[in-house]
Amino acid sequence: MAIAKRLREILDDKKVQYLVISHSPAYSALELAQALHVSGKMFAKSVICKTPDGFLMAVLEAPHRVDLQQLKELTGEPKLRLATEDEFKDAFSDCELGAMPPFGNLYGLQVYVDQKLEEDEEIVFNAGTFREAIRMCYADFKKLVEPTVGSFADVDRY
Repeated sequence: MAIAKRLREILDDKKVQYLVISHSPAYSALELAQALHVSGKMFAKSVICKTPDGFLMAVLEAPHRVDLQQLKELTGEPKLRLATEDEFKDAFSDCELGAMPPFGNLYGLQVYVDQKLEEDEEIVFNAGTFREAIRMCYADFKKLVEPTVGSFADVDRY
């Protein structure tokens, strides 16, 4: 499977500069950051959460975990929880399960970005496969996704 079709279409349509990086298979965000020789802080991982109304996407630096209490406060969703892969497996039809890019808006999901990610000029993320990643300017990502930005990363993992 190549880079997610929806992702390539929006990046090309909006004439955004990006770099597709092919790599050996990597299945965790930190493993991928190491394989690509980039800081875990620079690698944006996508976490899918479930609410009574559906799903949302939380995007944060690879070394961190989602602090569910902080994300509940940011979203105003007291019943928010982490979604299981089985629950969202059909939501990303052009992606390998677990390799979703942080463009939840392309799949009808509201996107929340942890504010620490905004400190980097560039971000790297899964391109919809376990063999490709994308590197692009954070400012372009933010313009295309229009995420809600707030603090919800468990920073004790650093």
